[in-house]
Amino acid sequence: MSRKLIASLAIAGVGSLALTACAGGGGTKSTSAGTGPGGVTTLKLVVADYGTGPSNTSSKYWQSIITAFEAQNPKIKVNVTAINWNDFDNQVQTMIQNHQYPDITEGDYFANYAQEKLLYSADQVLSNPDNLLPVFKNQGSYDGVQYGMPWTTSSRTLFYNKKLFAEAGITTPPTTWAQVQTDATKIKATGNVGYGLPLGPEEAQAEALLWFLGNGGGYQNASGQYDINSTQNVQTLDFLKSFVASGVTEPNPASKNRTDLWQQFASGTIGMINGSPALIPIINSGGKLTSSDWASVQIPGKNGPLNTTLGVCDNVAAFNANGHQAAIKAFLDFAYQDKYQLQFDKEYDLLPATTSATQALSSDPIFGPFLKALPQSVQYPSTTSWANTKTQIQQTIGTALTGNPKSVLDQIQQTATKSQ
Repeated sequence: MSRKLIASLAIAGVGSLALTACAGGGGTKSTSAGTGPGGVTTLKLVVADYGTGPSNTSSKYWQSIITAFEAQNPKIKVNVTAINWNDFDNQVQTMIQNHQYPDITEGDYFANYAQEKLLYSADQVLSNPDNLLPVFKNQGSYDGVQYGMPWTTSSRTLFYNKKLFAEAGITTPPTTWAQVQTDATKIKATGNVGYGLPLGPEEAQAEALLWFLGNGGGYQNASGQYDINSTQNVQTLDFLKSFVASGVTEPNPASKNRTDLWQQFASGTIGMINGSPALIPIINSGGKLTSSDWASVQIPGKNGPLNTTLGVCDNVAAFNANGHQAAIKAFLDFAYQDKYQLQFDKEYDLLPATTSATQALSSDPIFGPFLKALPQSVQYPSTTSWANTKTQIQQTIGTALTGNPKSVLDQIQQTATKSQ
């Protein structure tokens, strides 16, 4: 579930671009993808690329679905374009600005598109929208209507290196922050990094939220209002400030990205780190740790393990500008079959986004524990100010480790609420 900085930086302009592209609202009609000769409708499918190279690019995955779909639906053709995650949001925004509307996207969904009336709602393009995991419904909704349709999901647990734990004389994984501190200190004494703390720009918003949850905090309160500078969150950053100062993390966590630290964990030199199923293939490809050398458990909180975790999803969005509602619905009904959901998850080590596919995968020894955490998971905010807020978190929250945590959180709170 990558969320790249470059995309976040660019999204601040989504609203204005969409307004330019769709003056008057309701969706400007494009003639670039209408019904062609022989009554054939051609759909433009734009997807983020989850692959690690030519052998498993997302275009290959989607083409296998398209081939099967077109065999059953000769009057509908689907052209797929896979875009690197780093460029996905920018390129989709450019398409909209130039009135070259996609029919379907799979990747990031932003409420801005729904706000500008560019999207079909989920119940307009899916026969059974209730099969989408309900825990992600609010995140994909705008003004009470669901537009973002989760396609793939992920959740987080604490990964720990059993070899380093044994070397440091630790017999059980931690469940509290105090135990994390103690264990990380023992692992540091072995010459390794006790805890990997990725508060660099790649995904600082995820790591920070996992720690906030451990102290009863978060980005929003129970009423859905931003509460980023809450007492609990300030206390959490105060703890992390002393945690980092003790030397048990890598140097300069504010500049360290998740991907780099996951690779370092895979190399066997980090004792603990928060991770998702996507960390597993990195461990396997690292060649340093066997499956018996690591394990994952519930993330420790201040006084005990979290009874929830961060749940992340990537969404399908269906654009209405080309007027292809019936063809889009036929394709999405086909693509959302369990077999294609499971095929995607096995290919990219992610989790399904439908209730039926989740049930089919629930007994899997690797994915089962992550799926168990999904129904109680917490998601990122879905307000139109979240894109700018996320960017500011990515750029500044790490500075709290050497500065004033309250001041940093006050500034982020101001960004979150001024355009809410």
